[in-house]
Amino acid sequence: MARRHHEPAGPYSAGDVLAVHLQDRATDFLRSLRLHREAGPGGGDASADAAARLRRSARRISGTLHTFRPMLDREWSDALRPELAWLSGTLAREHAYGDRLERLLAALTRLSGTPVPVPVRGGVQVPVRDGGRVPVGGGGRVPAPVPPASQVPVPVPGAGAGAGAGAAPASVPGQGQGQWQGRGQGDGGRGGAVAPAGALALGAAKAGALLERQLNLARTRAHSAALQALGSARFHAVADSVALLASEVPLAGAAAGPPSALGPLAAEAGARLLDAVGALPLLRAGHPYNAEALADGLTTDPAPQPQDAPWHQVRLLLRLHRYADEVLRSVPDAVPDGAGEGSRLLSAGHALDRHRDASEAAAAASAAARTPRITPATAYALGVLHADQRHEVEAARYAFQRVWVREEVRV
Repeated sequence: MARRHHEPAGPYSAGDVLAVHLQDRATDFLRSLRLHREAGPGGGDASADAAARLRRSARRISGTLHTFRPMLDREWSDALRPELAWLSGTLAREHAYGDRLERLLAALTRLSGTPVPVPVRGGVQVPVRDGGRVPVGGGGRVPAPVPPASQVPVPVPGAGAGAGAGAAPASVPGQGQGQWQGRGQGDGGRGGAVAPAGALALGAAKAGALLERQLNLARTRAHSAALQALGSARFHAVADSVALLASEVPLAGAAAGPPSALGPLAAEAGARLLDAVGALPLLRAGHPYNAEALADGLTTDPAPQPQDAPWHQVRLLLRLHRYADEVLRSVPDAVPDGAGEGSRLLSAGHALDRHRDASEAAAAASAAARTPRITPATAYALGVLHADQRHEVEAARYAFQRVWVREEVRV
């Protein structure tokens, strides 16, 4: 039996290092679960913070079980890992819907110049100014500066604009066949006047209300699913397994080797990450404005953007690599890698998190634009919002490319 606080007579083994790391994560899980129960379902920020810590602990345990599977009892780890992934995913949905709504409403305010109230989890409405959240008491509003008309894209005349109810601008997948045109884009055989900012402000309020209704409904359902999951027999079985993990880690015979035996397994996780990054179009992502990729993002296919999937996979592999690196850094008397590598991984991870958030926000705007019987002004605002979030996707890819390639050149 591997114990968390042990004083081995001989040198540390790979199993000792792995057991201590997993037991620490299991202790964090149990502590977060206790805080979540103390906060209660209506605990507000305390409950949300405890749920976030619970998710982080579950992800780290699951990632460690995945990377160092040969060192652990295979049947036990294969049974626990998917259960932890289920728990983490279930708890993450409510938080994701709330953040997505705030992101989209903030973008609507920035694009339209009309303050769109952003609902905060405590129930207080917070308007947005200059892309940032400014708390105002009593539900007051702070006027946002109106962007110049040249910054507001409009559909080319004759491309579906002005159609009946339910018509949408061309940037909304599945609706319209025109192209977005802005001032100062040069000759390209696609002329078109630029609409005033008021055209976007006209539909921003209704677009915001539609997004709030849809995403709040999804968030409420996710909250109910999370509460149901936390009270289920399935969750209690997971909690019991983690509680046992805090005192005993089922190890395989390979864990009796020296701590250096952990290195090749962590290296495999790094190799998988490098292979996935090598498949990304980093050369194309190295351009600050990538019109070709943006056009691909405005496809009429309502399915998730296929071009986003490789980036999401890199994000998951990067997380596994970081968790494996945490295990290696816990090896006694080990000389950790330079701080630059850890900083690089964190910066790259933040860029990929931004990519995921913007991609999902764009998908939410696209889904809202497919709502039947919405007005053309509402569809127009949602189209501009969708295009804006696809621009954010490209900006995140550019940021990741800059971090990754620059650090590789330094090495």
